[in-house]
Amino acid sequence: MSQTALLVELEPVVARNLDRHLSLAKEWFPHEYVPWSEGRTFDGPLGGEAWSPTDSTIPDVARTALIVNLLTEDNLPSYHHEIATLFGRDGAWGTWVHRWTAEEGRHGTAIRDYLTVSRAVDPVALERARMTHMSAGYVNVHDDEVLHSLAYVSFQELATRISHRNTGRATGDPTCEALLARVAADENLHMVFYRNLLAAAFELAPSQAMRAVADVVADFQMPGNGIDGFARKSVAIALAGIYDLRQHRDEVLMPVLRQWDVFNVTGLNADGEAAREQLATQLDTLEMYLIHI
Repeated sequence: MSQTALLVELEPVVARNLDRHLSLAKEWFPHEYVPWSEGRTFDGPLGGEAWSPTDSTIPDVARTALIVNLLTEDNLPSYHHEIATLFGRDGAWGTWVHRWTAEEGRHGTAIRDYLTVSRAVDPVALERARMTHMSAGYVNVHDDEVLHSLAYVSFQELATRISHRNTGRATGDPTCEALLARVAADENLHMVFYRNLLAAAFELAPSQAMRAVADVVADFQMPGNGIDGFARKSVAIALAGIYDLRQHRDEVLMPVLRQWDVFNVTGLNADGEAAREQLATQLDTLEMYLIHI
């Protein structure tokens, strides 16, 4: 099926899942999760105190994860551009694009306010990192492929949920943990939305959907991979158990693949069968690697 045909055929599914999402999504306010009374003026034009690493007791690796999570959220303008260009701004697709963007916008606001007020990270370094990361922008490697993009965000939203929850726990700060749990709840609803769309695609175009999933699993990267020093930061995050390859396989890939029941999908053509075999091999290879590291 053409990309246009896929968008048209999936629009009723988008509409149903948008209604479902709106019935489940809970209104919340970023300012309610920020300990404003702990804040104090920084140095600069207002003549406050310069930031010091001793201003917060949050472990260094948790600070690293918070920065990575926030910088990832900061690229929302690029993400919005990518999905608005691919899915369109009209009808149910357009309504979802704008709703998703509005919900995601709260995440960066809340996390940045928390970090600034609690003095958990150097605000000058954070702002410089934001400018660098946003100046580079984000480009969806599957920007003209509907099903590849849906497969990617199905995994990515779940990975983001897990990363936020585990980061919150790693901080040892109940306030931060509550905030990131709230953010993670949004991410989970987003994951379910996209996962349900691709489930419908497996009924509509099973071979195309299978190819999309196999390709995405083969080259999956988090949207923050363009952050300066991301490789080093991701290693530290993995070693701390916040997000690692074992979690990626067992808590992200496998649950979503089971939900789609990919190994029992029928009606595949030759390429669909080849994609399923490729997917099985990838999962087995990853498991063997994890066993031996």
